[in-house]
Amino acid sequence: MASDATPQTGAVAATAPVPHIALLLPMNSKIFGRHATALRDGFQAAARTQSRTALPVREYAVSENVANVLEGYRAAVAAGAQVIVGPLTRDAVTALAFGEPVPVPTLALNVPDHTGRNPGNLYLLSLQIEAEARQAARIAWRDGRRNAVTINGGGPVERRMQSAFAGEFMRLGGRVATDVAYASDPDKLKAITRGGSAADMYFLALGYTEARTVRPYLGATPVYATSSVHAGDRGPLAGFDLTGVNFVDMPWLLEPNHTAVMAYARPKPYGAFELERLYALGIDAWRIAQLLLTGVRDIRLDGVTGQLTLGTDGHIERELAAGRYSEGRPHALDPAPREPAR
Repeated sequence: MASDATPQTGAVAATAPVPHIALLLPMNSKIFGRHATALRDGFQAAARTQSRTALPVREYAVSENVANVLEGYRAAVAAGAQVIVGPLTRDAVTALAFGEPVPVPTLALNVPDHTGRNPGNLYLLSLQIEAEARQAARIAWRDGRRNAVTINGGGPVERRMQSAFAGEFMRLGGRVATDVAYASDPDKLKAITRGGSAADMYFLALGYTEARTVRPYLGATPVYATSSVHAGDRGPLAGFDLTGVNFVDMPWLLEPNHTAVMAYARPKPYGAFELERLYALGIDAWRIAQLLLTGVRDIRLDGVTGQLTLGTDGHIERELAAGRYSEGRPHALDPAPREPAR
């Protein structure tokens, strides 16, 4: 991979423009620095799979401050960037989408807070949890489920999951009988099943730990969730607590032995599963950047983060792999055939 690391964005703008791919990440952020590092590692790992690249990559290290990110973006444009990958944070993507010219193809790695403006050169690839919840709703509907009870952890991420699932499930024609607040008290957990007697499924808008607590109380009724319940193979004891839970996650984590996924080097242990997801996002970001660089706009990619297709308003939609906990471990369900990584 040709790389021209540039810690100071201002120094780049002062030089003559040189065609390059710009990687704009909050490497200087105390909050998001580890996330940016994992994503950059995946980006570089994907680049190393190609013996030659059309353009060098130049890194623009910014903070989480929106003004600093936009300054870095302008510096990349002025320095000759032909494709820009980033920003990463939602606030920065919102600012770019609604208040900044987008003169070159730009692959943002999050989604804006609201819709309305759609710059023609702006493409959006993210690990948005709402999209996963909507896919879980479609899988449940396809499985014949029609009456759901949702169990909501109450935090902002969990509320977004629950709302996205409920909206998609009802759009399909299903019914959400009730939304139950998560509780760790055994008596309250038992009350969940009593209140859901008419339900033919549960949706867990919960994280891994909360899902492990709730699942044993839900009996034989089918259970669905997002990748938030998948924290890796932590051994059969932990996995047995989640027996029968259906969930979605990226092929990178559910199908590690597939040829397309194995084309890329695994990262060093980050100590957090979410960082592995960002590493995988970096791989697909590199691959999409190459397509944008060559003028491809009908994006259809067999990605390590999912089946990727360019949808409306520049959103690159991800169809994830389906999984289920059985015999104490998470397993992929009927993986679709994948073509070799390109």
